[in-house]
Amino acid sequence: MDILDLVMKWCAENGRMGGVAWLSRREFMRRQGLLAASLAFSGLAPKVSWAASDRPYLSVVTGAPGPAARMAIELLGGMGSFVKRGQKVVIKPNMSFSGGVRDGVTTHPEVVREIVAMCSECRAGRILVLDHTLRPPERCIGEIRNACRPFGGDIVHGLDSRDFYRQAAIPQGVDLKGAEVMKDVLDADVLIAVPVAKSHSSTGVSLSMKGMMGLVWNRTVMHWRHDLDESIVDLCTLLKPSLVVIDATRVLSTNGPSGPGEVIFADTVIASRDMVAADAYTVAAFPWYGRRLPPEKVRHVRIASARGLGRMDVGNLEVKKVTLR
Repeated sequence: MDILDLVMKWCAENGRMGGVAWLSRREFMRRQGLLAASLAFSGLAPKVSWAASDRPYLSVVTGAPGPAARMAIELLGGMGSFVKRGQKVVIKPNMSFSGGVRDGVTTHPEVVREIVAMCSECRAGRILVLDHTLRPPERCIGEIRNACRPFGGDIVHGLDSRDFYRQAAIPQGVDLKGAEVMKDVLDADVLIAVPVAKSHSSTGVSLSMKGMMGLVWNRTVMHWRHDLDESIVDLCTLLKPSLVVIDATRVLSTNGPSGPGEVIFADTVIASRDMVAADAYTVAAFPWYGRRLPPEKVRHVRIASARGLGRMDVGNLEVKKVTLR
């Protein structure tokens, strides 16, 4: 049983899917196809300097959202390892829905604010926080925009007009050969993925790889015209974050991506240069639909690993864990 089978079983047992008691896998997929900086300013944030040889493959920090995000990045060598003076940086959180912080459907504003602060400290030339929201942007981006406002009033945007996108080829695409991608992302020097950890009814989980769909104009076509998991991996051959910071301060472990569902308050941030490893570690670290699963049970993680985009053998990777008090 892979995670999609588990999602289907859970939904049937809990009365989801529009009241249908059970759906075949084919019918489930068909229906899915039719569904369309406080610490930074105070100077109190911890500063850590690590030699390159001491940097772990993954960092896992438990603590308050902002400080945990900062420490997770510091453990990887600091934001200066990813962002240089004058560079254009795009930060991609989950802002698709309008739920509150405790609902676990969007990235914690304090995590995003801390990352913006760190990019500002590196003297980035332009910092943008972008998503293609699934609800009206003004209902979705408000909390994160308010959190980031001290760094400028033109940072956070939900881009819901096709004018902000342009066609891009995906040379390494197996199923998806091209997509209309946000112009700012295509023109950026650095892409940072900052997803919230949550379940997803079509792909089992929504983490950094699945989150790249929020940077394209027509994500619906990936559901019904393409193999969804394969096309997610195709998109990730084009959109490769330099840094992944997964917000697992709250984990929406059931009924994602929009909730409401069971939320686990884990107070954890996971970071890596490798999006496959970051996603794989997160899959293994928390229960999904009531069960613990190995990363290979998530099909797009398995495909990405097989295609060489990153590693899912998290048991063989160096992981640095820190608890902030």
